[in-house]
Amino acid sequence: MTTYLLRRLLFIVPTLLGVMVLNFVIVQAAPGGPIERVIAQIKGTQISHTARFSGSTSEFAARNQQQTFSTGSQSSSLSDKYQGSRGIDPELIRDLEKQYGFDQPPLTRFTTMLTNYATFDFGDSFYRDRSVVQLIIDKLPVSISLGLWTFLLVYLISIPLGIRKAVHDGSPFDIASSAVIIIGYAIPGFLFAILLIILFAGGSFFDIFPLRGLTSDNWQSLPWYSKITDYLWHITLPVISMVISGFASLTLLTKNSFLDEIHKTYVITARAKGLSEPRILYGHVFRNAMLIVIAGFPGAFITIFFTGSLLIEVIFSLDGLGLLSFEAALGRDYPVLFATLYIYTLLGLLIKILGDVMYVIIDPRIDFESRTT
Repeated sequence: MTTYLLRRLLFIVPTLLGVMVLNFVIVQAAPGGPIERVIAQIKGTQISHTARFSGSTSEFAARNQQQTFSTGSQSSSLSDKYQGSRGIDPELIRDLEKQYGFDQPPLTRFTTMLTNYATFDFGDSFYRDRSVVQLIIDKLPVSISLGLWTFLLVYLISIPLGIRKAVHDGSPFDIASSAVIIIGYAIPGFLFAILLIILFAGGSFFDIFPLRGLTSDNWQSLPWYSKITDYLWHITLPVISMVISGFASLTLLTKNSFLDEIHKTYVITARAKGLSEPRILYGHVFRNAMLIVIAGFPGAFITIFFTGSLLIEVIFSLDGLGLLSFEAALGRDYPVLFATLYIYTLLGLLIKILGDVMYVIIDPRIDFESRTT
């Protein structure tokens, strides 16, 4: 197992490098970069998303709005490089390139980025006047709250429910619970969130739960027990919205996996020897049936923590990592965009290795050392 783990850890480097190279090329080729946004501000045609940001970019544009326009050959060549730059002083464009680091060739910029990322130095945001690390740290409480509670509840509900559905396959309980699962699978999480708001957050019916934020404004002044209550009060609706959309597929996967194992020969033999049903189910079937559930553990972890909460964060005004990444992509905030991509990819690769370790813990018969690839 040690050799296999070392080999997998070494594979992280080329995999991570390939992901970063591909996304770097795509992002560089995409129109509407940060320089184009500053040019739009200077010309008074800034797009709506830019208005959300403040700081060095806006200040830089304000200081340079009085720059004189020229129509020489230098300006003409720059207009081919940046959209909307025709008539802008070439010296201003060069200052912008230096400010954002675009005065260096792409290969040099990419090499510098990887060198810094190797030591987790992600630089500063283009628009927020803060370091990327600090931004990520500030957003972590929201993402951890949503992700951890959702992940725990999804697995705590889905696995026991899937096992019971498999044991009582075809019973009224199985049919009734399948109807609930189909509804949960068919309704998107964000749509269910809107329904919960209408019902319980000041919509057309009840006003029980808050609609915004992770805690109340006076949270710091509350006693410790009220802080816990206030936190759970705020997190209830967002977590329920994510759990409803996440438990359905895992429940069906667990049920089908247990059904496959229950009808195998070794289960029939165990029953013939007089073993009790709980011992057969949890002593023999459980270990084999859970392998396929564990196989989906890494993907479920990454999805719930980093991508599944984006719309939920928007609907409930929760400023987490999902919203940060989305706004960075829209605003071409390259330091934030590439840093979050780097972190998500690295965590995903490490969690996949953790999934293999859990395979061996549950079923020691699995031998990864014998694999050659």
